[in-house]
Formats: sequence, structure tokens, C-alpha cells
Amino acid sequence: MKVGLFFGSFNPVHTGHMIIANVMVETTDLDRIWFVVSPHNPFKKRASLAHEQDRYDMVLAAVYENYNFQASDIEFSMPRPSYTIDTLTYLSEKHPDKEFALILGEDNLYNFKKWKNAEVILNHYSLYVYPRPNARNTTIHSHPNVHIVESPNLDISATFIRKMVSEGRSVQYLVPQPVEAIIREKGLYKN
Repeated sequence: MKVGLFFGSFNPVHTGHMIIANVMVETTDLDRIWFVVSPHNPFKKRASLAHEQDRYDMVLAAVYENYNFQASDIEFSMPRPSYTIDTLTYLSEKHPDKEFALILGEDNLYNFKKWKNAEVILNHYSLYVYPRPNARNTTIHSHPNVHIVESPNLDISATFIRKMVSEGRSVQYLVPQPVEAIIREKGLYKN
């Protein structure tokens, strides 16, 4: 079984994430998509990050009815900040029956060489890349393990969603309905 790992803060998980995951499982050789909730991305600030359990709960609610999707909190029990190579190594050892691949936005390719053990990742794992607005072309684009996947060029921003929530505005259609309910019930992203 080939599993695409969709890493993210998911702060919150939104419709754009769900559409990309669906395109990946429907149009590539990926059998399942695991949404890996990152406790803290080494390249992002913590200031506006909702608690990891709240973010995991939102992903769990978003993927609940889709057999092809799964929420993963694997990085919660790993050293922090978490690095993709460490998670890949751990999952590959724990699940030898599965082949893991990465799902990432095209904008991540520009700084990919700054990732911990980037060459190891690139040489041992497939990267399924979805288009992002204003992404710069890189030499990594032509690597044999990089697969550019035709998908909608969505620019839904979690920052924008958090701003809308903090202003008391509706985020209907920007996030799955169960996610909107959790945000409302827990009072997330209110200043």
C-alpha cells in the first residue's frame, strides 16, 4: 500500500487541504492519505498556533467519513521540533508493509534543500507536488522522484481563516462543517 503523507500545522485544516488530498488519492498511485499534524513546524512561528490536540481533533473530524484519509498524531510523541526525515524513518520502520511518499505544495520546493537530510528524502521517497501560486521553478522539479500533480491552484489561507474567526465572521465553505463546529465550540482563534 502506498501512503501519501500530507504534513501540516492544519491551523485549521481547510477545504483546500481536503481538495488537494482528494485529487492525490483519485489521480495518482497513492492508496491512502495520512494527514500528519505537526506539533511545531521549524519554519513557522508558534504565536497563532492552536493547541496540537485541537488541531488533531479538527483533522480527525474533517477526514472522519473518508475511508481513504486518516489523521495522524505520530509527531506528538517525537522530539521537537519534528523533522520530516525523522518521521519518515520512524513510519517506514513501524510499517514495513507500506510505501510512504510526501505530499507538498510546489512553493516548498524552493527551500527544500534547507530541510534536514533533504537529499536522503529526495532519493528515497517520492514527492507528490501540487501547484501553488507564485512558486519558483527549481532544479528539484526535474528530479525523477518528484511528481507534479495537476490539481486546482487553490490559495485558501489558514491565516485568512483565523482572521475571519477572530473578527466574528463566518468561515462556512472555507473549512469542512465539522471543523467549523469545533472552532465555534472551543472558541478557537478568538483574540
